[in-house]
Amino acid sequence: MILSFFIFHFAFCQAQVSSAGRSVFSFMSLPVSSRLNALGGSNVSLSDGDISMGMCNPALLHNESHMTLQLNYSYYLPGTMFGSALYGHNFGRSKIEPAIEGEPDKPNYFAVGLHYLDYGRMQYADQDGNLTGGSFGARDILIDVMYARQLHPCWKIGVTLKPVYSIYESYSSFAIGADVGAHFQTPDSTFQMGLVLQNIGWQIKGFYSAEGGSNHEMLPLNLQLGLTYRVKHAPLRFHLQIHNMQTWYLNYEWTSLDKSPTTGDIIPHDVKWYDMLFRHTIWAVEIVPKSEKFYIALSYNHRRRAELNLADQRSLAGFGLGAGVKIKQARVGFAVSQLTKANFSYQLGLTLDINSLMK
Repeated sequence: MILSFFIFHFAFCQAQVSSAGRSVFSFMSLPVSSRLNALGGSNVSLSDGDISMGMCNPALLHNESHMTLQLNYSYYLPGTMFGSALYGHNFGRSKIEPAIEGEPDKPNYFAVGLHYLDYGRMQYADQDGNLTGGSFGARDILIDVMYARQLHPCWKIGVTLKPVYSIYESYSSFAIGADVGAHFQTPDSTFQMGLVLQNIGWQIKGFYSAEGGSNHEMLPLNLQLGLTYRVKHAPLRFHLQIHNMQTWYLNYEWTSLDKSPTTGDIIPHDVKWYDMLFRHTIWAVEIVPKSEKFYIALSYNHRRRAELNLADQRSLAGFGLGAGVKIKQARVGFAVSQLTKANFSYQLGLTLDINSLMK
């Protein structure tokens, strides 16, 4: 049933999505936590108790997500503010897992998250750039309601309902989306695999009206497959994420431009097949001791580098670096990634174990 669902939507997405930049609410692709930023922006296969992983794949919710509160703050550009808050609560016990004394009876996983992106205040101006007085704001708000179920000690499935609202000056839009995901791991957790279809849905209210009523656009669909492998006798964990599997072309119509020396016409430069293939991947490695008291992560996102790097300037666009540490009932994480030569993205995350703090 689940496999049929994924196959159906894969074909459906392929028929409707052919290039980048063709959907609304692109902010939904931003990494919502420092951990995800450090891992290259997305991870759909790692289930280790970090509640923010559920934002990429609801099946990654974990026993340790119970009564966990996570707060994240991100800095992208001056004047903007991007933050998130997540809370998890588990309940029930699966028939396939007998009760264990001293351990929580929580095999059903639930979490809710709120993401907020404020672009700051902008000045009104005419078509020539002359200020006309006054200012306006722009912001995006996303709510994630996640549920996951343990079907087997090695298998979980999950679903997310995600209302999203945006308002830019006097233009506003509302949409409903959903994620459907699955997760598998070996009994010793050395190998994990995740599959998720993100952002299934459309606008209910569009930003503007077209003939016959409001114009409705689709959300940024993304079919992802993730693989995670932990080395048994070394504190290393490797991740490979394959994203946007529903479409081959990830470049914009004019990826790079040149002019003909004879006619002066603009000539588009085609992206080579191996470059396009690599743009679908995110690679990451973590240093994680067996106790998992801390982690250090390094990642490479080729699509980011291809779109943000300048040919005549050196930068670390596409690379991400982060670390986190557990201190008693709290976890603190920090990540940094370069967007352009003069701009870095910084993210700070704090996770609190509410259950332990209340004791």
